Amino acid sequence: MTTEHSRSALERLREYYDHEELVCPDCGYEDADGGWRSETNGDVVEYSHECPQCGAVRSHTLDVHEE
Repeated sequence: MTTEHSRSALERLREYYDHEELVCPDCGYEDADGGWRSETNGDVVEYSHECPQCGAVRSHTLDVHEE
């Protein structure tokens, strides 16, 4: 069983998006079976979700680069 302490903050953020941001702001479709994708290049993490109803893409970008 995974505990909150064993998951990274970035994993928990994606889980938040998966549960709280699945209603498309453009058409109102609720993608109950969908989920957000996450990609990183080491400096930036981008979360994105495409609405299966209308194709609108939403994204959140986090800069994680250490200077």
